Amino acid sequence: MSKLIPHNALINSIKKLIDEARKQVVRNVNTTMLVTNFEIGRMIVEYEQKGRQRAEYAKETLKTISQYLTAEFGKGYSVDNLENCRKFYLAYKISDTVSRKSTQPKSGTPSRISEKTSGTSPYETLSRNSKLSFELTWSHYVQLLKIADEQERSFYQIEAIENNWSVREFARQYSAGIYERLAFSRDKKGIKQLAKKGQVIEKPIDALKSHYVLEFLNLKEDNRYSETELETAIIDKLEHFMLELGKGFLFEGRQRRFTFEGDSFFVDLVFYNRLLKCFVIIDLKIGKLTHQDIGQMQMYVNYYDRMMKTDDENPTIGIILCREENKTVVEFTLPKTNNQIFTKEYKHYLPSKAELQKQLQ
Repeated sequence: MSKLIPHNALINSIKKLIDEARKQVVRNVNTTMLVTNFEIGRMIVEYEQKGRQRAEYAKETLKTISQYLTAEFGKGYSVDNLENCRKFYLAYKISDTVSRKSTQPKSGTPSRISEKTSGTSPYETLSRNSKLSFELTWSHYVQLLKIADEQERSFYQIEAIENNWSVREFARQYSAGIYERLAFSRDKKGIKQLAKKGQVIEKPIDALKSHYVLEFLNLKEDNRYSETELETAIIDKLEHFMLELGKGFLFEGRQRRFTFEGDSFFVDLVFYNRLLKCFVIIDLKIGKLTHQDIGQMQMYVNYYDRMMKTDDENPTIGIILCREENKTVVEFTLPKTNNQIFTKEYKHYLPSKAELQKQLQ
């Protein structure tokens, strides 16, 4: 057996090298595609500006270009995709927001990605622009281009990069209105910070949304189910639930038991947030919130603060996740200085963007 160990180590090293090489190829292909599409967009825009074309003529131009490119190169050059290239250039031509890690411009100099390319071959132009850092796929940027508000678009771009969202997860987060739900409890300065830095978690309130959307559990709103069934559904879809919770959450356990003088109590779900450096305990309620629910959570929080957390950890956060919140009960049960216990509603369906934006306004 000992003779196989060096071979296994060699094989594992080679496999690791090949895997990394393949990832690098994918990254290079993605970068080249993005830069190419950016340049296509630039050429189309500069052609339109030079000819001062009207919108109807511009559409016919794209149609003609699409026919020639499709005949020459095959799929990928539809009118819609060419229009996306055009929008891509217009959205990112005078900023480094294609990537937050792009090279910052010198003081007083605008960070234009595109420059006059007279006398420059397309290959040289692509080589120059490929020095920029493109961290998402073309499919991600196509989704981003659908967002008209620049602050909102910037937020989703940052979050998609930092959380490594797939296109599908990005679409779900956008549909679920994570931007509006985070912005709901922030002032204008806080909303601008979301656009510049994404979701920064420094205190408990930063980690919370106005409500949580659990449509992935497939529990119908008008169906009867128990709190145990709700908990089981969450555990079965734990990865989805943690994505809905947000950044920094690690799962610690379910139905954590502790006993006082012969009486046992069970905490439904226990998480740890590595950014806040504290336990986050969640109690599930399928009905309307009561003051008894808050009292029970206060006991759970006190227990974890006194018996579980270490001296270098921050105070425990308790979240009562309920079907119907009772703001008056919360106001008169919890102290004004409360920063540990929070009540949040959960929804069975994805709200419309119009509903969320109306609520935010």
